[in-house]
Amino acid sequence: MPDRFRAIRKQTGNFLEDFRPGQVFRHKGGKTVTEGLFATFTEFAMTSNPLAKNARYARSYGFDGLVCPPGVAMLVAFSQTVEDVSENARANLEYIDMRFGAPVYIGDTIEVETKVLGVRASSSRPNLGVVHVQSTARKNLDASDEAVVLTWQRKVQVYKRDDSAELQEGSLEPDSVECELWLPEYDPSRDYKSLAHLSSPDSYFEDFEPRTLIEHSRGRTMTDEHIHLTAMLDNTSQVHCNRFMIDLNPQQYVGEQLIIFGGIPFVLCLGLSSPDVGDNALGDLSYRTGRHTAPLFAGDTVFAATEVFGKRDFPGRVDLGILETRLLGHKFERAEGESHDDAPKGWKKTRIFELEREIVVKRRSHYAG
Repeated sequence: MPDRFRAIRKQTGNFLEDFRPGQVFRHKGGKTVTEGLFATFTEFAMTSNPLAKNARYARSYGFDGLVCPPGVAMLVAFSQTVEDVSENARANLEYIDMRFGAPVYIGDTIEVETKVLGVRASSSRPNLGVVHVQSTARKNLDASDEAVVLTWQRKVQVYKRDDSAELQEGSLEPDSVECELWLPEYDPSRDYKSLAHLSSPDSYFEDFEPRTLIEHSRGRTMTDEHIHLTAMLDNTSQVHCNRFMIDLNPQQYVGEQLIIFGGIPFVLCLGLSSPDVGDNALGDLSYRTGRHTAPLFAGDTVFAATEVFGKRDFPGRVDLGILETRLLGHKFERAEGESHDDAPKGWKKTRIFELEREIVVKRRSHYAG
């Protein structure tokens, strides 16, 4: 045995100076949607849409089986990008132009590719900058049912490895990625009305009016379970799971404690809204933009609300309409001695998330009578 071993200190993920516009990552691993993963995240998020709960219902509508909710498909795809894009990030700043394509079923395998669109230094913090990327997730590559599942852009605030390092700054226009929401055809011979009792009776397209705020009644308290959930997704960002790293330099990190992976409040807000706006949806069409406006920590309780600001017909489908909404997530924080109109005395309401969301919703006239 040698007296001394050669030490190799491994470093994972990319830092700001490692990125350059036009760079492409084919993310390693990929992820097969198992029954366990599907059940864990649909149940955690309190998803109520029967397409994700009742296989008979989903097949009656023309799907191959239980349909992965859009937020869960996003979680699986997004997490694959973390090691290359945001393992050394301080914060995820914005989601842009997230569009959905083929449905995801149990057994489907999702793989993701990302292109760097932009790199720029921070004007106020020399150890930080912003990376702008475009990612596309495909399922079942090289199989007959290969298809684009979703595509999106995001901007992320990333640390430098070396504060004095020069950056390869610049920006590119996003690629044109074909990603059209797949929906089963409406079949007048199917007895859809016999299934109507399985979804909410007041969440059809006809039930919504623009300029309406729907405050969803349920909440969910986050605990240290977020570490397990993040690990299930293969999300390797250390700010979600490495308390020792944060304790060594707490001022460098948001809130000076473990921060919950942003995809978790994202999918949770979608789930909390599900009984009121998503129970009779056949899919989410797009998320034009979204952002985390405050961090979420263990012990916080998440609530959600939906603003309905528009409605329009779905092209070529008399049985469907499109709801134009904004999904809002919030938590309450103690504020001793303070009074706020939107919170109990001694508390303040803090918005944690917002998402411009277009939802494809069934018309009662065609599905419930």
